[in-house]
Amino acid sequence: MSEISSLFVTRLYRAALSEFGPAIDAGDLESSCLVIAEDDEAGQNWCEENDFPGYTSYASLTDLPWRFPIFADLVKSLDQHVAAFAKDLEFDLDDKKLKLEDLWINILPEGGTHSAHIHPHSVISGTTYVAMPEGASALKLEDPRHAMMMAAPPRRKDARAEMRNFIYVAPQVGDVLLWESWLRHEVPMNMSEENRISVSFNYSWG
Repeated sequence: MSEISSLFVTRLYRAALSEFGPAIDAGDLESSCLVIAEDDEAGQNWCEENDFPGYTSYASLTDLPWRFPIFADLVKSLDQHVAAFAKDLEFDLDDKKLKLEDLWINILPEGGTHSAHIHPHSVISGTTYVAMPEGASALKLEDPRHAMMMAAPPRRKDARAEMRNFIYVAPQVGDVLLWESWLRHEVPMNMSEENRISVSFNYSWG
């Protein structure tokens, strides 16, 4: 009798931010992101010089949790989500912890995209969603084997989720998504007239 089993796995963690840590008001977090973006001239200049659509604080503000209490509360929550995901991944951390490395704001306007990328030198990456108006882009995740499939035919449109080359995840405001940092992902074009706002982060080991 034949047997087919699945070898190896790519895990995706999804939970409500409110599941752990201090209560964070979604409206207050959105207002904070917008105020920071408006005041961050260095970030605005970086986005303009690098043709980045919208705004990101990635290259300009490295201390959001120190500057703003709401981001300090956010980190308290994220720390617990990441710890739960690391447990599921069965990491042997050798008595060390995964620590926040980067935390940044993303504001993607209508027509904005964020091309496929990975997060080198990190262990777990993720995003929590602050504003997701109707028509805002889902997160697109790429099968890490995709580049090695070479002559393989395409998958059927009704293929099981675990067999597809790409997975689209449509998060809600207040969701947290986590994945291992080597997983290639992108944000397709924002088709909403309103801003898609999120806060992304990396955790490293050591």
